[in-house]
Formats: sequence, structure tokens, C-alpha cells
Amino acid sequence: MKIDILTLFPEMFDPMLSTSIIGRAVKNGVLNASVYNIRDFAKNKHKQVDDYPYGGGHGMIMAPQPLFDAIGHVLSNSDADTGKVILMSPQGKVLNQEMARQLAQESHIVIVCGHYEGIDQRVIDKFVDIEVSIGDYILTGGEIPALVLIDCVARLVPGVLGNPESIQDESFSRGLLEYPQYTRPQEYEGYTVPEVLLSGNHREIERWRLKESLRNTLKKRPDLLKQAALLPHEKELLKEIERETEVL
Repeated sequence: MKIDILTLFPEMFDPMLSTSIIGRAVKNGVLNASVYNIRDFAKNKHKQVDDYPYGGGHGMIMAPQPLFDAIGHVLSNSDADTGKVILMSPQGKVLNQEMARQLAQESHIVIVCGHYEGIDQRVIDKFVDIEVSIGDYILTGGEIPALVLIDCVARLVPGVLGNPESIQDESFSRGLLEYPQYTRPQEYEGYTVPEVLLSGNHREIERWRLKESLRNTLKKRPDLLKQAALLPHEKELLKEIERETEVL
């Protein structure tokens, strides 16, 4: 996957693109990531990228010229026929695992980091395919949301994770939260590992994990259960959990 990032603060992306799993994927060529400073495309003397909004109001707006040229540049230099242009914006669709899976199938994504009071609407009309938010709150710019998006999407790209099966049972992988995890030692300060995980009975372990995944989701994110397409045996387990909860 090719990832182009357009930002006013390129230094914010250096640590992620050179560290840990993402850094290794970039080094191995699984990810091709480039960061562009939007100011480099400004044609005015002082490299100014913002201006006052028409109609008055507070704050500044990112001007169209630098963004038109920056986005046009990365699209024209892409090996692919096109790239999916993503604007990080509090007005966008909220990022979730399904959106991440869809974006991970793209060969080229261009991420635009907004700033100030936003960007000129003409940039959105001309180039932007999707606006993405990471939550219903406001940050100082699109850089942190872009970092979140990159990490969320890149780990789903084949070859990025050493063990691709590790993502299959993760939270949100099928609309449920993940089951509790344990490692050694078996007992620590009075807290013990559930006996079923030590039994070697893989069928019972799978049942326990599914049940605890449902229990976790019911307790922490019951809204997810309303959307989840549960199989008949999963619905039975959920009823079992609800009966246990009533007893408590």
C-alpha cells in the first residue's frame, strides 16, 4: 500500500513511520509512506497557507492553492491510476473497524490533515473522496487523527503483521469485544487463570472465549450487540449470560 500524507507538521509522523510494526513494514517495503509539507506547495512569498474566511468569522481557513497543488502532485506521481483522498475532519464519518478493512484494500490512500478552522470547500469538492473523524470532539489539527487512521488501517494490510491470524479474534473483528487474555504465571497475588484455559480441551476453550467475548460486549458496549449478526448458538450463549447476570 502507498500512503501519502499532506500536513503542516511532517515531523509528527517520523516516529510512527520508523518505529515498531509500522516502521518495520515501511523498511520492508510492505508500506510505501511519504510525508509532504503543504507549505512547500504555497506559491506566495511567505509560504502562507491560510487566509481569512469570506463572510467574516473567527479563525483562519486553509487556502485552496497549496492544497490543490499538493494533492495534484501526489496523485500525478502515483503508480496507481488513482488514489483515495481522505480528509481528516470532525465532520467526517467516524472511523471503525469496518471502514479500516475497506481502506486496507486500497492500493493508494492520500491523507489530508486539516488545520485552523478547516479547509476551503473547493478542495473538498475537487479531490476528497471521504471525510473521516476519530470521534465527536475537536483537536488542534488532523495530524493525530491521521496517525490513528494509519495505524488502524496499515495493520490490516497483508504482510504488515507477522502473524495475520492474530487480527481474527480482536475486538471489533466481527462486531464484538475480545475475550479476556491471560499469560504466565498461573497464579499472581491471589488471582488465578481460569481452569478451562489450562485444560487443553480446545472445544471448551473456544466456547469459553466466545462466551466471555459476548459477556465483555454486553457489559462494556451493549450497543454493539444490537448491530451484531449473532449465530443461533451465540444467541443461546448470550441468553445464558443474561440469566447468570439476573442471578447475581
